[in-house]
Amino acid sequence: MPPQIAPQSKQQLRAAALAARDALDENARVAAAQAIAARGLPFALAAGTVVSGYAPIRSELDPTPLMLHLAGLGARLALPVVLARGHSLSFRAFAPGDRLVLGPLGIPEPSPAQAELVPDVMLVPLAAFDRIGHRIGYGGGYYDYTFSHLRRTRHVIGVGLAFTVQEIPAVPALAHDAALDYVLTERDMFDFRST
Repeated sequence: MPPQIAPQSKQQLRAAALAARDALDENARVAAAQAIAARGLPFALAAGTVVSGYAPIRSELDPTPLMLHLAGLGARLALPVVLARGHSLSFRAFAPGDRLVLGPLGIPEPSPAQAELVPDVMLVPLAAFDRIGHRIGYGGGYYDYTFSHLRRTRHVIGVGLAFTVQEIPAVPALAHDAALDYVLTERDMFDFRST
Protein backbone atom coordinates (compact mmCIF):
# COMPACT_ATOMS: atom_id res chain seq x y z
CA MET A 1 0.00 0.00 0.00
CA PRO A 2 1.45 3.44 -0.93
CA PRO A 3 2.19 5.80 1.95
CA GLN A 4 -0.48 8.37 2.75
CA ILE A 5 0.50 11.92 1.81
CA ALA A 6 -0.84 14.46 4.25
CA PRO A 7 -2.71 17.34 2.62
CA GLN A 8 -0.80 20.57 2.68
CA SER A 9 -2.08 23.52 4.66
CA LYS A 10 -2.78 26.89 3.07
CA GLN A 11 0.37 28.18 4.76
CA GLN A 12 2.49 25.45 3.17
CA LEU A 13 0.89 25.94 -0.25
CA ARG A 14 1.32 29.72 0.04
CA ALA A 15 4.99 29.38 0.98
CA ALA A 16 5.74 27.01 -1.93
CA ALA A 17 3.91 29.17 -4.49
CA LEU A 18 5.57 32.35 -3.26
CA ALA A 19 8.98 30.69 -3.41
CA ALA A 20 8.32 29.74 -7.05
CA ARG A 21 7.16 33.30 -7.77
CA ASP A 22 10.20 34.80 -6.02
CA ALA A 23 12.52 32.61 -8.11
CA LEU A 24 11.41 34.21 -11.40
CA ASP A 25 13.92 36.64 -12.84
CA GLU A 26 13.10 40.27 -13.57
CA ASN A 27 12.94 39.74 -17.35
CA ALA A 28 10.34 36.99 -16.92
CA ARG A 29 8.29 39.25 -14.62
CA VAL A 30 8.30 42.16 -17.07
CA ALA A 31 7.51 39.88 -20.03
CA ALA A 32 4.59 38.32 -18.15
CA ALA A 33 3.07 41.71 -17.27
CA GLN A 34 3.44 42.84 -20.90
CA ALA A 35 1.90 39.61 -22.25
CA ILE A 36 -1.15 39.99 -20.02
CA ALA A 37 -1.55 43.65 -20.98
CA ALA A 38 -1.25 42.82 -24.70
CA ARG A 39 -4.02 40.23 -24.35
CA GLY A 40 -6.21 42.50 -22.21
CA LEU A 41 -9.29 41.37 -20.35
CA PRO A 42 -11.37 38.48 -21.72
CA PHE A 43 -14.53 40.61 -21.69
CA ALA A 44 -15.57 44.02 -23.01
CA LEU A 45 -15.43 47.09 -20.78
CA ALA A 46 -17.90 49.95 -21.13
CA ALA A 47 -16.37 53.43 -20.97
CA GLY A 48 -16.29 54.62 -17.38
CA THR A 49 -16.06 51.12 -15.89
CA VAL A 50 -14.19 51.32 -12.59
CA VAL A 51 -11.25 48.91 -12.49
CA SER A 52 -9.29 48.54 -9.28
CA GLY A 53 -5.73 47.36 -9.56
CA TYR A 54 -3.07 47.23 -6.88
CA ALA A 55 0.38 48.63 -6.21
CA PRO A 56 2.63 45.57 -6.57
CA ILE A 57 4.79 44.59 -3.63
CA ARG A 58 7.58 42.04 -3.38
CA SER A 59 7.44 39.75 -6.42
CA GLU A 60 3.76 40.26 -7.37
CA LEU A 61 2.86 40.41 -11.02
CA ASP A 62 2.80 44.12 -11.92
CA PRO A 63 -0.70 45.12 -13.07
CA THR A 64 0.46 48.55 -14.31
CA PRO A 65 0.77 47.65 -18.03
CA LEU A 66 -2.74 46.14 -17.99
CA MET A 67 -4.14 49.09 -16.04
CA LEU A 68 -2.64 51.54 -18.56
CA HIS A 69 -4.15 49.51 -21.41
CA LEU A 70 -7.58 49.56 -19.73
CA ALA A 71 -7.36 53.30 -19.01
CA GLY A 72 -6.69 53.77 -22.72
CA LEU A 73 -9.98 51.95 -23.38
CA GLY A 74 -11.86 54.38 -21.12
CA ALA A 75 -11.74 52.60 -17.76
CA ARG A 76 -11.55 54.64 -14.58
CA LEU A 77 -8.77 53.33 -12.34
CA ALA A 78 -8.71 52.86 -8.58
CA LEU A 79 -6.39 51.33 -6.00
CA PRO A 80 -7.35 49.62 -2.74
CA VAL A 81 -6.98 51.23 0.65
CA VAL A 82 -6.73 49.22 3.88
CA LEU A 83 -9.01 50.71 6.53
CA ALA A 84 -8.84 48.07 9.28
CA ARG A 85 -8.06 44.38 9.70
CA GLY A 86 -11.15 42.24 9.24
CA HIS A 87 -12.90 44.85 7.13
CA SER A 88 -13.58 45.42 3.46
CA LEU A 89 -11.07 47.40 1.44
CA SER A 90 -11.99 50.87 0.27
CA PHE A 91 -10.98 52.16 -3.16
CA ARG A 92 -9.70 55.56 -4.25
CA ALA A 93 -9.31 57.03 -7.70
CA PHE A 94 -5.90 56.60 -9.27
CA ALA A 95 -4.31 57.94 -12.44
CA PRO A 96 -0.89 56.94 -13.81
CA GLY A 97 1.68 59.30 -12.36
CA ASP A 98 -0.27 60.00 -9.15
CA ARG A 99 1.88 60.18 -6.06
CA LEU A 100 1.01 57.40 -3.62
CA VAL A 101 1.30 57.32 0.17
CA LEU A 102 2.21 54.35 2.34
CA GLY A 103 -0.80 52.76 3.99
CA PRO A 104 -0.89 51.06 7.40
CA LEU A 105 0.53 47.80 5.99
CA GLY A 106 3.32 49.60 4.11
CA ILE A 107 1.52 49.21 0.76
CA PRO A 108 1.34 52.28 -1.51
CA GLU A 109 -2.18 53.68 -1.87
CA PRO A 110 -3.83 56.86 -3.15
CA SER A 111 -3.99 59.92 -0.93
CA PRO A 112 -7.10 60.40 1.23
CA ALA A 113 -7.83 63.46 -0.95
CA GLN A 114 -8.68 61.19 -3.90
CA ALA A 115 -12.33 60.36 -4.59
CA GLU A 116 -13.67 57.05 -3.33
CA LEU A 117 -14.85 54.73 -6.09
CA VAL A 118 -16.65 51.38 -6.09
CA PRO A 119 -15.03 48.91 -8.50
CA ASP A 120 -16.87 47.00 -11.20
CA VAL A 121 -13.75 44.90 -11.88
CA MET A 122 -11.11 44.03 -9.29
CA LEU A 123 -7.61 42.98 -10.41
CA VAL A 124 -6.39 40.85 -7.53
CA PRO A 125 -2.89 39.76 -6.49
CA LEU A 126 -2.50 36.26 -5.13
CA ALA A 127 -0.05 33.72 -3.79
CA ALA A 128 -1.58 30.67 -5.51
CA PHE A 129 -4.64 29.64 -7.53
CA ASP A 130 -6.32 26.51 -8.81
CA ARG A 131 -8.35 25.70 -11.92
CA ILE A 132 -11.73 26.23 -10.32
CA GLY A 133 -11.23 29.85 -9.27
CA HIS A 134 -10.02 29.58 -5.71
CA ARG A 135 -7.04 31.63 -4.61
CA ILE A 136 -4.70 31.78 -1.69
CA GLY A 137 -3.89 35.31 -0.65
CA TYR A 138 -1.57 36.43 2.08
CA GLY A 139 -3.76 35.43 5.03
CA GLY A 140 -5.38 38.76 5.92
CA GLY A 141 -8.68 38.02 4.19
CA TYR A 142 -9.01 41.56 2.82
CA TYR A 143 -10.13 40.53 -0.67
CA ASP A 144 -12.49 37.87 0.68
CA TYR A 145 -14.17 40.45 2.95
CA THR A 146 -14.31 42.93 0.09
CA PHE A 147 -15.86 40.56 -2.44
CA SER A 148 -18.37 39.38 0.15
CA HIS A 149 -19.32 42.96 1.03
CA LEU A 150 -19.52 44.31 -2.52
CA ARG A 151 -21.24 41.28 -4.07
CA ARG A 152 -24.18 41.67 -1.69
CA THR A 153 -25.35 44.68 -3.69
CA ARG A 154 -23.63 44.60 -7.09
CA HIS A 155 -21.92 42.40 -9.64
CA VAL A 156 -18.14 42.71 -9.20
CA ILE A 157 -15.84 40.75 -11.49
CA GLY A 158 -12.77 39.29 -9.78
CA VAL A 159 -9.69 38.84 -11.98
CA GLY A 160 -6.63 37.25 -10.41
CA LEU A 161 -3.25 38.15 -11.90
CA ALA A 162 -0.54 35.55 -11.52
CA PHE A 163 2.47 33.87 -13.02
CA THR A 164 1.97 30.35 -14.37
CA VAL A 165 4.23 28.97 -11.61
CA GLN A 166 1.63 30.00 -9.02
CA GLU A 167 -0.92 27.43 -10.17
CA ILE A 168 -1.47 24.57 -7.73
CA PRO A 169 -3.67 21.45 -8.06
CA ALA A 170 -6.22 22.47 -5.43
CA VAL A 171 -6.76 25.28 -2.94
CA PRO A 172 -8.28 24.11 0.36
CA ALA A 173 -11.07 26.69 0.15
CA LEU A 174 -13.43 27.43 3.02
CA ALA A 175 -17.01 28.71 2.81
CA HIS A 176 -15.95 32.35 3.34
CA ASP A 177 -13.27 32.27 0.61
CA ALA A 178 -14.41 34.32 -2.38
CA ALA A 179 -13.95 32.69 -5.78
CA LEU A 180 -12.50 34.57 -8.73
CA ASP A 181 -14.22 34.88 -12.10
CA TYR A 182 -10.95 34.74 -14.06
CA VAL A 183 -7.21 34.28 -13.60
CA LEU A 184 -4.81 35.72 -16.16
CA THR A 185 -1.25 34.45 -16.46
CA GLU A 186 1.43 35.09 -19.05
CA ARG A 187 0.34 31.89 -20.85
CA ASP A 188 -3.34 31.36 -20.14
CA MET A 189 -6.70 32.88 -19.39
CA PHE A 190 -8.85 30.82 -17.01
CA ASP A 191 -12.60 31.49 -17.02
CA PHE A 192 -14.31 30.15 -13.91
CA ARG A 193 -17.78 31.61 -14.41
CA SER A 194 -19.33 28.26 -15.39
CA THR A 195 -17.50 26.08 -12.85
